[in-house]
Amino acid sequence: MSRAIWLLLDSRDLGGIETHVLLLAKGLTQAGREALILFWADHGCHPLAPEIDAAGLARRTLGGRFRDLTAALQRERPALLHTHGYKAGILGRAAARLCRVPVVSTFHSGEPGTGRLRLYFQLDRLTSRLGGRIAVSAAIAVSLPAPVTILPSFVELPRDSVLEFGARDTIGFVGRLSPEKGPDLFAALAERLPDLAFAFYGDGPDRAALEARWGARIRFHGRVVPMAPHWSSLALLAMPSRHEGLPLAALEAMANGVPVAGFAVGGLPDLIEPGIDGLLAPSGDLEALAALIRDWSGWPLERRLAMGRAARSKIESRYSLAAGIAALLPVYRGAGAVI
Repeated sequence: MSRAIWLLLDSRDLGGIETHVLLLAKGLTQAGREALILFWADHGCHPLAPEIDAAGLARRTLGGRFRDLTAALQRERPALLHTHGYKAGILGRAAARLCRVPVVSTFHSGEPGTGRLRLYFQLDRLTSRLGGRIAVSAAIAVSLPAPVTILPSFVELPRDSVLEFGARDTIGFVGRLSPEKGPDLFAALAERLPDLAFAFYGDGPDRAALEARWGARIRFHGRVVPMAPHWSSLALLAMPSRHEGLPLAALEAMANGVPVAGFAVGGLPDLIEPGIDGLLAPSGDLEALAALIRDWSGWPLERRLAMGRAARSKIESRYSLAAGIAALLPVYRGAGAVI
């Protein structure tokens, strides 16, 4: 039996789940554990692959069939299978139970979605009892059968802080340009705050329509990997999301001293202390969010920098990679993993 921890996901692109899995593999390796990032199927050149390789981490791709996973589990007997995302969770838990391999799943999203996505969401919840359950926020945990371990996402702390770059004035959106993230609401904020600069960092199905309408008002950078060199350009990260788990973009921004202004959805109310390390408006209340940002823009620079310092301090104490791995290992052992 192997002592490796397999991190399973089915993925075509780079987003919050993929970044989380990369960080998880790094953290496990730094903690002296063997980690393997396992892709369910080959969907072409994956943007995460170069980052995995650059970090010296192990990766493998299955053939996209249930029997490919069961054969690998039976042959190599990893210490534990840790699934991420709807499809990987549904199929991974079933395969692990069949092969008598310990399994846990992290539930990253509380959004039911529509169409096929809604079906995956429902199946994911229905089959969640087949393994241990980890939720990244309390809001997601309540949609799962008890017991559920709440373990927030985590980030690597940057070596160099961008806190003292001076009077940065751009408000950024970082993430997928799709309805649940509210890029249309970000554009509506830009319309209400004409004296402030706004910029999109990301790509997605809504980009063409947004750029056609708002290209003259908002700067579109496209998907930026990595985001690290760009945090110093931002004074504030806006997150007008309709649905959220605990967004990694928010954690990364705060780790870099960039406060977050968003709606109180998902894990954001647990993350942000309004007025101290960020700004929160009631869910969907665009006028309230615009008013908060307008007020913030008039603060003296030192007050804005103090909020950035408080944001970074919170990430250091509660959401660092080391703290996340320390909390996760007992969950693995509780699921039966010998590590």
